[in-house]
Amino acid sequence: MTGGETAMPRQLHGSGRLDLVQALRIGDFGSQACLPGGHETRGIGSSSCIAFVGAGGKSTGMFQLARSLKPPVITTTTTHLGQWQTHWADSHLIVQTRKDLEKALQALDGVVLITGPIGERRGSALDRTLLDQLFQHCQQRGFPLLIEADGSRGKPLKAPADHEPSIPEFVQQVVVVAGLSALGKPLTAEFVHRPELFSNLSESDPGETIHDQALVRVLLHAQGGQKNIPPTARRTALLNQADTSELQARAKAISRGLLPAFHAAVTASLLPPPGELLDRGESARIFAVHEPIGAVILAAGEAKRFGKPKQLLDWQGEPFVRKIAHCALQAGLKSVILVTGAYAHQVGEAVADLPVRVVHNPDWQSGQAGSLRCGLAALCAENTQVPGAAFFLLSDQPQLSSEILRALSEEHARGMAAVLAPLVEGQRANPVLFDRRTFPDLMRLEGDTGGRALFSKYSPTYLPWYDTSLLLDVDEPEDYQRLVESWG
Repeated sequence: MTGGETAMPRQLHGSGRLDLVQALRIGDFGSQACLPGGHETRGIGSSSCIAFVGAGGKSTGMFQLARSLKPPVITTTTTHLGQWQTHWADSHLIVQTRKDLEKALQALDGVVLITGPIGERRGSALDRTLLDQLFQHCQQRGFPLLIEADGSRGKPLKAPADHEPSIPEFVQQVVVVAGLSALGKPLTAEFVHRPELFSNLSESDPGETIHDQALVRVLLHAQGGQKNIPPTARRTALLNQADTSELQARAKAISRGLLPAFHAAVTASLLPPPGELLDRGESARIFAVHEPIGAVILAAGEAKRFGKPKQLLDWQGEPFVRKIAHCALQAGLKSVILVTGAYAHQVGEAVADLPVRVVHNPDWQSGQAGSLRCGLAALCAENTQVPGAAFFLLSDQPQLSSEILRALSEEHARGMAAVLAPLVEGQRANPVLFDRRTFPDLMRLEGDTGGRALFSKYSPTYLPWYDTSLLLDVDEPEDYQRLVESWG
């Protein structure tokens, strides 16, 4: 009756360290492959165009990311950049005409900063026609283009004026930066650029202590953190200056409030060495990347060995499948999909009053892979954004707890493992979480094959867990009896 197998984990809880490339899902880490049916995984390619807006670390984040990407990397601004920041690039090229730009693009190496003329100790923005030409060149050559598209005068927080932020429509990802060092401080010009606008957007009084919810309101506001973002761009909130465990905990709660509007919320501490070049990501500490996570309940089987539908067996007064759906909802998962096959009507009725989407797999007899594909496609189609990861939950494990789902979700936020599973007494157990970069491979599975088929490509990461009940599943009537007896 064991549902696990002996694991030889190469990775364990706490291993690995995220960087900005991973946190922003750039290049191979965040594949741009499409799911069948045209659903885009919304990864950002290595030749992407990313804009940084907000306050509290835009320039630092832009140049740290630039140092982490394969050169050449082009940086620029649509507003202005302090002259004292230009030394963070390997070279600074001033462009005023098309001829200047063509000459600048002939020999690019390292991190290149391209701006208009220097005035009042600040590098000015390129003419829009020149910026369009620069973007086209970067796309053709596969060069990353990073743009600082906002100003904040060095304050940790800001609210945008009428003309801000200046984000070109071709931008593929917008990183909205907020400095957490302002939390608990008074809402004044000392800590907030344009405090009167911030006050209006946050529904706070001038001089009032800046609370977490005030920051959430501003970042979610159409005239705040959502302003001028192209509709097709990936939206990432970068909660910077999380330099203490208290601020990291507060960032976790803030992230939950942001995910309806952002594809991801990153908790970080980006501290540039004073007066030195930014090294290749060495000063970037990424503590967590929170993304929406969904669940697919696989309940399409006929249960031949058991002799009747296991999905509807009683567990603590409820059908198996309803108990599992409750667990997924209590864990706070973004969307819950229930895949039916045999006994479709009865299984669907068991969750009819729950906020669960039921999808039928007409080809359920072909094996588990078809139900997995059906559920994953529905999960991606239901959301305006493809979730960051997904659980695949088995309908014969009603003893599943929301605690393990939350723990695996938090571990995924800390490391963004491709495959993550509990490790119970040296055995791999269910449930298993799959990062969205595995989705294209999951959609190619055929026959009676599950996600285990990908373990050779994506070596699982294991979270040590104490609950031996995760090793149990129900295949035959005797298993069900033992499960009931083991739980009294």
